[in-house]
Amino acid sequence: MPVEFLGIAATNDGSETTPRSGAAFDKEYTLRLARAHEDHGWDRVLFAYGSGSPDPAPAAAYIASRLDRLQILLAHRPNVSYPTFAAKTFATLDQISEGRLTVHFITGGNDREQGREGDTLTKDERYARTREYIRIVKKIWTTHEPFDHDGEHYRFHDFVSDVFPVQQPRPNVSFGGSSPAAYAAGGAEADIYCLWGEPLEKTAEQIEAVKAAAKAAGRTDVPRIQVAFRPIIAPTEELAWEKAHRTVGAIKARKKRGEPVTKRHNGHAQPQDATPQNVGSQRLLAIAEAGERYDRALWTPTAAATGGAGNSNALVGTPETVAQALLDYCDLGVDILSARGYDLLGDAIDFGRYVIPIVREEVAKRDAERAVRGTQNLAAVHG
Repeated sequence: MPVEFLGIAATNDGSETTPRSGAAFDKEYTLRLARAHEDHGWDRVLFAYGSGSPDPAPAAAYIASRLDRLQILLAHRPNVSYPTFAAKTFATLDQISEGRLTVHFITGGNDREQGREGDTLTKDERYARTREYIRIVKKIWTTHEPFDHDGEHYRFHDFVSDVFPVQQPRPNVSFGGSSPAAYAAGGAEADIYCLWGEPLEKTAEQIEAVKAAAKAAGRTDVPRIQVAFRPIIAPTEELAWEKAHRTVGAIKARKKRGEPVTKRHNGHAQPQDATPQNVGSQRLLAIAEAGERYDRALWTPTAAATGGAGNSNALVGTPETVAQALLDYCDLGVDILSARGYDLLGDAIDFGRYVIPIVREEVAKRDAERAVRGTQNLAAVHG
């Protein structure tokens, strides 16, 4: 299966290493960054969600109306709107983008961040709500007759939408998390299951957990797997590692000055210096404590420096080294690779120029070889 690449659709130029230079929503920068992804071989970009951040849905509509090919992954927290309203918003955005939308549903891994917008449910209650929410949205997308719903978290009567997605039967649903509750919810409902970059062995274990959850939910298929990294690339290994240490130094310097170093990507924000509540961040910190380097190029000090905040483990090396590291994950069954640098614009361009072509070419080669072997095996059986 062809590999896909997901980048970030930031609304300003700030990162963990550099404070933003302008407003939280910099319209020109948002378009410039998205266009850089479209022009350099990326498939889609994530419009992330944070309690105080610019609303990702209109930002995504702005980009979709100005670019022709780039697909959209829209992060959404069920606590911020009723599912009937959200389903219409998503369908409208799929119309604006002419069928380029995927929705990433966030349950929320931090009580304080959820509470900023009035969400007081426990984590287990949030997972139950998310599952109910996703099912309602899917039904609204695909049902043309009025229906009632009487669930644990939502009740409504005689609802039918007058706007439907371009994609049939519906857009894809994306979901992430590393706890048993997350596996159960995403395994049951997700078309795409998202993981943060961990060592190969641990990633393989998580993939098996997702597959087991999908089977337990009665599915005959399994979600596609997405894994996220922070690539740090340079023309030589030595320069790449120098860049990596400078990156961590910049994160620590900002933290020492009391500046916020955690971007609220994917919704898993936590107060600075707090112990993370979500299992994914806890896993990243445990991996970092156990060692700095894993496998071909995985490096954990970036995760340690940010307190395991979100997608934060790096892949360090030349474009060839990082590409080969990504191919190792493809060998595990990963077919969506998420990457975000610390210089958002420059790194998106460099990664698109120097890493994506290597990975695409090798994946295509392996797929062709696999197809030939399948044909030969079939011929042998019927020979």
